[in-house]
Amino acid sequence: MSRINRRSFFWQSAGIGAALAVSAARAKQDVNGQLNLGLIGLGARGNEHLRRFGSLPNARIAALCDTDSALLAAAAKQYPEATRHTDLRRVLDDPNIDAVAIATCNHWHALAAIWACQAGKDVYVEKPLSHSHWEGQQVVKAAAKYDRIVQVGTQQRSDPLQDELKDFFHAEKILGPIEHVEVCRFGVRAPIGKRSTPLEPPSTVDYNLWLGPALDQPMYRDKFHYDWHWNWNTGNGEMGNWGVHVLDDALNVVFRDEVPFPRRVTAAGGRVLWNDAGQTPNACFAHFDTGSIPMLFVLSNLTDGPTTNRPLNLRGVESGYVIQCEGGHYCGGRGGGAACDSQGKLVRKFQGDTGVNHFRNFVDAALAHDRGRLKADVPIGHRSTAWCSLVDIAIRVGAGYEHDQALAVDRDSENWAAMTNLVERHLGEHYVDLAAQLKLSPTLEFDAAAERFAGAHATSAIPLLRREYRAEFTVPEMV
Repeated sequence: MSRINRRSFFWQSAGIGAALAVSAARAKQDVNGQLNLGLIGLGARGNEHLRRFGSLPNARIAALCDTDSALLAAAAKQYPEATRHTDLRRVLDDPNIDAVAIATCNHWHALAAIWACQAGKDVYVEKPLSHSHWEGQQVVKAAAKYDRIVQVGTQQRSDPLQDELKDFFHAEKILGPIEHVEVCRFGVRAPIGKRSTPLEPPSTVDYNLWLGPALDQPMYRDKFHYDWHWNWNTGNGEMGNWGVHVLDDALNVVFRDEVPFPRRVTAAGGRVLWNDAGQTPNACFAHFDTGSIPMLFVLSNLTDGPTTNRPLNLRGVESGYVIQCEGGHYCGGRGGGAACDSQGKLVRKFQGDTGVNHFRNFVDAALAHDRGRLKADVPIGHRSTAWCSLVDIAIRVGAGYEHDQALAVDRDSENWAAMTNLVERHLGEHYVDLAAQLKLSPTLEFDAAAERFAGAHATSAIPLLRREYRAEFTVPEMV
């Protein structure tokens, strides 16, 4: 372990070794025409990586890594020739590995990606790019500093549907100017339990490595794997899980990535109804001041009323967005949607492929060492992650909820009033005490150039742009 730690320190403090590793990786890719991949994180999403990358003729799964030896052993049955590791630094230390795919818990995404860049590896990293906004900034800088190809796992970016929709709205303009957009994520989940004594990690898990950058805090949920999503120490809640996908769609299609960050954000939400060990909101809604087209967001993990198992929907959309134009509207989500005129008559249906070629896009770009080919280059992934992080931060600094204060966020907007009423009605059907269980944030101003909160309420929000780390796993500040 001492040798690995010294090399990790070397990656973070010197550029010569990284430059040599970059040259070696490029030479290997050029000679073989095949990308040797190390897969880091072998849970549910990691197994999807195995399947997707494993099906590509110009990719070879050469290394497997997970802190859980049981997950590692299961993956090794599919790829017995791949080397096996519990410490991702061993993968990064291997000169035969050209690139890594990171499907760890969220709290590891940024550090793993930065270490990989420093080791001269190209990177496919799952969304959200980072656990905190500051971390995302460091990954963007690391990719540039070490000249690495870094793709973020917002796979819908590789769906041809995205370009078709942009052409429909911004070139053909069949429905006229876009007036506003409402983004939603409605997906039913269950409580994660609440133990009276801390949960012990499985005996197969190297818990120190699993924690990595996260703090060593007791866990009171019932299950160890996956439900880390709903704790601030290791996850970003549903905003970081699904919110990144649906907001990324809107930022791409509606704004064409021309609005990197909101000018202002106001949000309300909380973990309602469930008396469990989770901390992140299972219901929230947000108002974004984009400086151009107004954008609203709403999320709920509750059912559409206490007597059904169905999720809520917004004009029939469960996870996606509604674009309202002067002459009609579009309702869609991952893989397709429909545009209708102002009388509700169908104008055009759209069908996509959900971005099945996203993994191929990364491999092709890495082999060519051409970040211009990437559909979700790291700066794009950082910005899409940021919109979600800002909502989470707004809720965390919020206070008690009041209907009139919520409406006052934008009294001139009928859409904001309608969304406020929708959420209040939805939660009311579950007998949620809004004043007690929801938080309403002040309107937070965000300085896009500095990537930092500004204005009257910045003091409480700025500390949440960054987190505290354990010493061995500190995310380095890139210069």
